[in-house]
Amino acid sequence: MASVKRLAIFVVLVLALAMVPAATSAAAGKEPDLDAKAWALIDARTGETLADQDADEHLPMASTTKMMTAYLTLRSLPMDRMVRAAKYVPGDPSESLMGLETGQKISVRDLLYGLIMLSGNDAAHTLAIEVSGTEERFVARMNLAAATLGLDDTHFRNPIGLDAKGHYTSAADLAKLGRVLMDMPRFRPIAGARTAVLKSYTPPITIENIDSFLLNNEWARGIKTGHTLKAGYVLASDGRRRATELIATVIGAPTETSRDEESVRLLDYGFSLYTKEVPLRQGKPFTSLPVKFEDGDLKVLAARSARIGVRKDERLRVATNLPEEIEGPISKGERIGMARVTVDGDLIAAVPLRAAKAIAEPSLADRIRAVISTWWPLLLLVGFAILAVVVIVVRRRRDADLQRRLKRVARRQ
Repeated sequence: MASVKRLAIFVVLVLALAMVPAATSAAAGKEPDLDAKAWALIDARTGETLADQDADEHLPMASTTKMMTAYLTLRSLPMDRMVRAAKYVPGDPSESLMGLETGQKISVRDLLYGLIMLSGNDAAHTLAIEVSGTEERFVARMNLAAATLGLDDTHFRNPIGLDAKGHYTSAADLAKLGRVLMDMPRFRPIAGARTAVLKSYTPPITIENIDSFLLNNEWARGIKTGHTLKAGYVLASDGRRRATELIATVIGAPTETSRDEESVRLLDYGFSLYTKEVPLRQGKPFTSLPVKFEDGDLKVLAARSARIGVRKDERLRVATNLPEEIEGPISKGERIGMARVTVDGDLIAAVPLRAAKAIAEPSLADRIRAVISTWWPLLLLVGFAILAVVVIVVRRRRDADLQRRLKRVARRQ
């Protein structure tokens, strides 16, 4: 009886283990079903849409509005510029604020950190005034920028994200804007900051990001949260894993927890589509070249690694401009060419290729030996040809001499 029970347990375990890979594979190959009203997932490198649902629907965006406020600020003002905080009166006691005092001197840099990390409505208002003089003129610039960037399903009424008629975006547009922002070198560190020191305060103060998605996922890179009663919970998020960077947007999630969890599920699905490729590794031999006037080869090293996330339907290629052979003098570490890494024809990385060792300049003797070793068959052939000509000439002269002698003998007789 005991042996029968053990057999039954063994069969159950085998069946359970056999089912796990199938379930995992199914989850990896199927788009997630989310409770949010709309969502989109794009490749940050190419902008290609990987998955979406109702991504063009016009929906309130809440504080993700501040992404455009940050975009215009970064294009208009230097980070170290000192400004005075404009007067801001919250319309609702639940509004998120940076805590600015009217007239307070503060840098544009610190205002941007307060705008993104704390979602400060007062920071948004001050930046709008500083850039355009009034909120109305700033909003006009926001809509002009949206049209320029191709955000056809986006329209702004304020720089903060307060619910208003005609203030909307779409999941697809929000992802596009996130991609534009993450391509801005001055924005990326702000979006991904867990904490930041605001140095224009006396004394400096430290703030912590309110983005729970960013704080709870070490691979997350930011971008912006949002919430109003009308919009629900909104999140534009950027994540990087296995050399792949993706941007996800979720609009209208029922709770903050579901917003974060659904963003993770969406990004998990996206990352499952990619494999990490490392066609070039820093300091490792990439190829070798024959050395002119020498017997050995020169190893060629990549100056840095190239790590790339590639989908199964994409083609990765590495092309170089290296010569067929190389001649000294070459210094160790000297750049001798470039490797260009492309995916489906798009340039991903250009990596210098360097010499692994020094190559001395060839001497005259080396060059002579090389000429002899390279051209000896031709020289041998030429030698034989010359010898044959000499033999023929000698024979003809000898035959001619013989004929003259015979003629002389004949005349004497």
